[in-house]
Amino acid sequence: MRSLEERISRSIWRNTLRDWLELSRVDVVIVGAGPSGMTAAKYLAERGLKTVVFERRLGFGGGIGGGGMLMHKVVVDEQALPILNDFGIRYFKDEEEGLYVIDASELMAKLASRAIDSGAKIVNGVHVEDVIYRENPLRIEGVVIQWSAVVLSGLHVDPLFVSSKAVVDATGHDAEVLKIVARKVPGVNMQLVGERAAYSEASERLVVERTGRVIPGLYVAGMAVAALYGLPRMGPIFSSMLLSGRKVAEEIMRDIS
Repeated sequence: MRSLEERISRSIWRNTLRDWLELSRVDVVIVGAGPSGMTAAKYLAERGLKTVVFERRLGFGGGIGGGGMLMHKVVVDEQALPILNDFGIRYFKDEEEGLYVIDASELMAKLASRAIDSGAKIVNGVHVEDVIYRENPLRIEGVVIQWSAVVLSGLHVDPLFVSSKAVVDATGHDAEVLKIVARKVPGVNMQLVGERAAYSEASERLVVERTGRVIPGLYVAGMAVAALYGLPRMGPIFSSMLLSGRKVAEEIMRDIS
């Protein structure tokens, strides 16, 4: 008879490996479990697209968790209310300022739970270190992944691959996937300008406007949009992050359906 310790290990190994066999090819890889990434994941998965979100940290939420300067509230404007309602996120209106206030923890938790309930997979502790590309025609066809712990340890360990029809850079200010593509994929004429100083009203509008496909198979959402196109930052107002996630999902669905 197997010991409990043995049964624990066997169960975790068996079922994790089953997941990874399924994840070796997906419809959409989203890199970054911040607000735009998790929003996109929910809308894509509920439409039947096999969607995985890779997050290099051992948690999700991106910049939500710190609220505004470590105060546990964030705000949105009225454009984001339909998305909050889709996710079951509670809010109230600050009548004095005309903004809608959300508890940061609730926003993080419900973005993640609704994405998962819709069928998306969120895998923490996974670092995307490269992309898969094809030529003639040029296209991004997946990502190259490694455990974040391996990267932090400085060990040389060969990575593995996840193939996909679409890759979304939702890594925020760092625009990690875009930087890889600009540096390593031949034939890509891409220059990351870097985000500009704060101008909330302009940034809220421009980030959503510029969200979408960068090259075939590669999409950008959230603050990575600002890093790519040199747009201003907006601070702890998250309307454009949610709207950007929904928009990139809609564009991917049009492209690959």
